[in-house]
Amino acid sequence: MRGLALFLGGLLVGLAVQTGIAQGDNDDIVGMNHVGISVEDFDAAVKFYTEGMGFREAFVVNDASGQPTQAYIQVSRDTFLEIRPARPDRPAGVINHIGLGVDNIRATLARLERNGVRVDAQGPRQGINNAIISNAFSPGGIRMELTELGPESLARQAMDSWDGWKQEQ
Repeated sequence: MRGLALFLGGLLVGLAVQTGIAQGDNDDIVGMNHVGISVEDFDAAVKFYTEGMGFREAFVVNDASGQPTQAYIQVSRDTFLEIRPARPDRPAGVINHIGLGVDNIRATLARLERNGVRVDAQGPRQGINNAIISNAFSPGGIRMELTELGPESLARQAMDSWDGWKQEQ
């Protein structure tokens, strides 16, 4: 039940962000890409979202020891749940960030800084799923992961293969 509540909460956040994007002067932010959630039992969560909810497992990223660090569960062509194992700084049952797709991460970060938005001082970097990422933070501390999805990005590859997967279903 908590997983369903998290999912629905993520969708509401996504709709709110999409509405703001449609109404604002931010053509560089192309949409809501994902909602990051932390889970106590990684395997059970992936099973719930894939088998129970019927969503597609787009990809899983493992660390050097073979342990999963994240799974992207594809809800629609362009929208994912990012599932990560809980840890002390990322407790289970929490939406830990929202992911916004951007066309040009450097230009987006520059615009946000000009507008007084606090952005990650580290700047753009390659994420573990081959996307270029950085962060912006709301006044309340909500982390918004900005994601530029090049052709090597695992999320872009999943998005590009969506129609074929849907036809197989």
